[in-house]
Formats: sequence, C-alpha cells, structure tokens
Amino acid sequence: MAVAAALRGIDSHAHVMRRDAPLAAQRHSAPERDVTVEEYLAVLDVHGVAFGVLTAPSFYGTDNSLLLAALDSARGRLRGTAIVAPDIGREALEAMAARGVIGVRLNWVRREHIPDVASPEYQRLFALLAELNLHAEIFLEGPKLATVLPTIRASGVKVVVDHFGHPDPAWGVACKGFQQALAGVRAGDTWVKLSAPYRLGGVDAQRYVDELLDAGGPRQLVWASDWPFVSHEDDITYERCLAWLDEWIPDATTRDTVFAESPGALFGFAGSNAIAQEMSR
Repeated sequence: MAVAAALRGIDSHAHVMRRDAPLAAQRHSAPERDVTVEEYLAVLDVHGVAFGVLTAPSFYGTDNSLLLAALDSARGRLRGTAIVAPDIGREALEAMAARGVIGVRLNWVRREHIPDVASPEYQRLFALLAELNLHAEIFLEGPKLATVLPTIRASGVKVVVDHFGHPDPAWGVACKGFQQALAGVRAGDTWVKLSAPYRLGGVDAQRYVDELLDAGGPRQLVWASDWPFVSHEDDITYERCLAWLDEWIPDATTRDTVFAESPGALFGFAGSNAIAQEMSR
C-alpha cells in the first residue's frame, strides 16, 4: 500500500505486546491489553510519522518472537531493539539484524542489583554489537546509570539512552547519570531519547533538552513517543508527544534533525525524506 509522501520523521521508541505471550519470571509489570503492530502503524499514519522503532518490553525477557514478527510484517517501516542474554552468539544476532533489529536493550530499571558491565561476558557482547554496527540501548535510573555508562562507552559500542537518562528529580541536570549522558553526547558516541517526560518525577524536561543541545547539538538526540504510554494510558496522547517536541525545540531546522535526520542515520532508515518511495515498494 502506498503511503502519502507527507509522512516524515521517526518515532524512536514504542512497544507492541500481547497478554497471552509468555512472561518472564522476574518482571516489574505486565501488559494490560493487546497492542498490535497494525495499531501502531495506523497511529503513525494518522499523525504523519513515517518510521518507528519498537523497543522490547522487559516483561518478555529474552523472548523476542513478538518483536520479530512485528518487524517482519512492517515491510521495512520499523526497526527494533531486542533483549538478549549476554552470551548470545554472533549468528543469532546477525539473524535478528537481518529482520530489522538494530540494537540490544539493557532494561535494568527497578532492579536491586544490575549486571557487571565490566565482566568478560558483557565486554564480549558490547564488542560484538560494535562489530555488527548495532547499538546498546539502556534504560536505568540516573544514579545507577552513572555507574555503568562510562564502562559501556569505553567498550566502543554506540549507546542510546532512554527517556533523558531517567535523572533523579531531586538532582535534575546535576544527576550524575545525566551528566554522564552529557559526556557521551559531547564525545559523539551516545544518543539520548527525548521521550516520556511524564516519567521524570514532575521535572520540566526543557532544562534537560537545553543541556543536551548545548552539549552535542541535535545530531546526538532523537525523539520518541513511548507509545502506548504504559501506566499513563489515560493521561497521554500521541498528539501531546509531538507537541512537546515543538515546544522543546522551536527552531524548525534543529527540530527536523532530531525528528528525522539523526534517527534516520542511527537506526538505518535510508532517506527519511523519501518516505513514499521507501514504503510503497
């Protein structure tokens, strides 16, 4: 089906989920409804967004079957980040990459103990990701992020930080994790998602946006909706998420870099300004 050429931009963080899919034993949440890839693609169409990145939710553990099936059905319109065991083999990663996986997600939020990223198994994983031009995506509370981000960056893998780096609201921009994210942005090896400001403990996201733009400019930033806004479904709309981007970055050229150019290059969407040709094949 041909898609209107007016579609533009990339949503860098969304989820699909099914209530009847097997859940991981250790999880902090579960899906409350079925959220299909067809529904998500329809949301993108209605709001004029061309491409999307599906992020594996933590409650399925390393079972990426739902994610991969969604990527298969999207005909190149979506990419994905998978959750894997650190000892995953090269062939398994390559097989997922061939189906649209462009990164591995480290979803370690709400954990008392987090893995040792300096361990041989994780250093091997990061080296393998770098070799395959995949990135490491991390979702972790800001204070804990500060303890792992320098080591992950030092491995040479590209890093994508979820939800502004999830700073501690008591510290704001002074949160050590956010400061480490700024260091990665300055170095050009770390990208930060401008997403889910409703998960920031009431802090105005504008200060974070300004600091990130000052640190590395728009090419190290991407926008995301966090659709379907798990645990905030009744309060957030897709329109509001798009409006936040307009408010955070009033300059159209800078905003377009965050919305299209930066994620287009990072996630491998060729010619994000040639949407109709890509998706009508």
